[in-house]
Amino acid sequence: MPCSQGGKGRDRTPFAFTSWLAGGGIKGGVIHGASDEWSYKAAEHPTHCYDQHATILRLLGIDREKLTFRHNGIDRRLTDVHGHVIHEIIA
Repeated sequence: MPCSQGGKGRDRTPFAFTSWLAGGGIKGGVIHGASDEWSYKAAEHPTHCYDQHATILRLLGIDREKLTFRHNGIDRRLTDVHGHVIHEIIA
């Protein structure tokens, strides 16, 4: 973010993030989405970390709806009940 709290360095962005993916079926040189002019929150094609996980699992050939792990006696999924494959970044 182009601002900071207390004037010490740049602040963290609570509603926008950047990820870099390469290989494994990801299109090269693709940018998916954009933040607002303050880099505060997503302005175009907002996604969630669940979407990124769903996309990576798809590229690994793993069915995200069947992959579960037991935690505190409950079967959980990496993508929870959310997560959609980001088809625009798949080669």
